[in-house]
Amino acid sequence: MVTEAIDFRYLVLDHYKSLKITEEEVTTIFMIDFLISQGNPFITADLLSLKMSLSVKEIDNILANLLKKGLIEYVSQGKKTVTTLNPLKKKLYREFQLSFAKEQTIEKSKDFKESLDNIYSQFEKLLNRPLSPVEISKIREWVSYGYEDDIIIGALKEALSKGKKTLRSVDKILLQWATRDDIEKEGHSPINEEWDKDLAETIRIAKTPWVDDD
Repeated sequence: MVTEAIDFRYLVLDHYKSLKITEEEVTTIFMIDFLISQGNPFITADLLSLKMSLSVKEIDNILANLLKKGLIEYVSQGKKTVTTLNPLKKKLYREFQLSFAKEQTIEKSKDFKESLDNIYSQFEKLLNRPLSPVEISKIREWVSYGYEDDIIIGALKEALSKGKKTLRSVDKILLQWATRDDIEKEGHSPINEEWDKDLAETIRIAKTPWVDDD
């Protein structure tokens, strides 16, 4: 069911083409929705013809097509038969979810690329040289972990202020900052705990010669 926060008519207009609904069917759907809202539970071609310029026969054909497409239903409620647009609303809600998810993915992808481009540019400027493939890969990893641009760039500036020019140094600073923030917020750091559990991996990372030695 489409939530009340989403305008049903907007969704119809936005997705009717992808659902292969004709313009005449859209008009009929809107009129069915209007008549139901006016307290008419059972919608017939005769009732619709009183509000529309189409003939009863034309409306009958449209209703038959909407039924075949699974967009409307006539269901029994006690001793009465009522018309419902719930099948259409469910399909529209699904279309909305897919469309929204796609937009979110595109937006995240765009934000991710913008972050990378910004960091690459700042790193090359601060280091006064092009980045190596290994460095580019490491920066992508940081962004994937959720580090903000200014944090990553700030860590490089911190490393440079100490005379350190490798991404290994930047990585250590990022880890220290994350650990510090965890301790301030939670009183402990899951990062430290995880590294303690895997000392061999910690040593391997610490010894990784990312480009130049400090």
